Amino acid sequence: MRDDMATSEQKFPNSGAPDIADLGSDVFQIDTQMAGHQGITAGYLIRGSRPCLVETGTAWSAPIVREALAKLGVHSADLATVVVTHIHLDHAGGVGDIASMYPAAEVVVHRIGARHLADPSRLMASARMVYGKALDRLFGPLTPVPADRIRSLDDVGMVDLGDGRRLESHYSPGHARHHVGLIDSASGDLYVGDAAGVYIPETGDLRPATPPPDFDLDVALASLRKFAALAPTRLLFSHYGPVSEVAATLERSAEEIIVWVEGTRQARTAGMDLDHAIAMVREQTLSRYAALREDADPAVAAKFERISGAASNVNGIWHWLDALHRPAG
Repeated sequence: MRDDMATSEQKFPNSGAPDIADLGSDVFQIDTQMAGHQGITAGYLIRGSRPCLVETGTAWSAPIVREALAKLGVHSADLATVVVTHIHLDHAGGVGDIASMYPAAEVVVHRIGARHLADPSRLMASARMVYGKALDRLFGPLTPVPADRIRSLDDVGMVDLGDGRRLESHYSPGHARHHVGLIDSASGDLYVGDAAGVYIPETGDLRPATPPPDFDLDVALASLRKFAALAPTRLLFSHYGPVSEVAATLERSAEEIIVWVEGTRQARTAGMDLDHAIAMVREQTLSRYAALREDADPAVAAKFERISGAASNVNGIWHWLDALHRPAG
């Protein structure tokens, strides 16, 4: 995500009442307002006898999330569980702060990501290499979570939501090695994180999320097939919101990934460097997205580029292709 997402402020307090959408089945979407922008990052509260927060947003999002939870009747002693689909900072950057605000909450994450929540130093150092000085303004510091409050998920796991309701976790790498999808046994909602890409509700566009260093085409497509086999009733995107056309959306997600991979592969075959490949693939794919057409709302187009930038997508695919063609040994 680009530096121009940030303002001159270091923190991004909520400018008004929290933006909460009641999705039914005691599920509430919370706009976590990454870097002060609306409609980019969503967290979800599953309210019940054991309230569960799925995704925290960034560190700067934590006060916004707390205000939203309070409005929904969930206070400091009430939250039972915080689950993150993966540990990227737009999804889990606020987990340490949320854990401090809700001392009874267990933090649940795939086992590959667990150590980075207990000791975020390597994760933050890696992120700083990518974002530089913008890291602090965009995401804020990831506060460590006490190790005894973290529960690591294996490739399949379960979170107790109370009253017989559960959240089932399914390992879904491809976007990231520490990524899981989460399906609600009561509502049938599937929390897809970034594994199914980025959805723009204003236009219905869907674009892949293929950043370095973990993108892998075969693994990403296998994760989408796993999601389809779970037969969810609805997809809940972290970027951004609910989608009811499940089968068509998952098919489109796979198609988008393949289109971007083929475009990047063609650019490499033509001898282009990375910068020229990014420009070519961006141009080749423009017509696929209503949000990027000349008559589209510029604000929506800018938001689309922020959360699924061509540079990040092509770079991740390029990194994967490099690994494929690297000589053994």
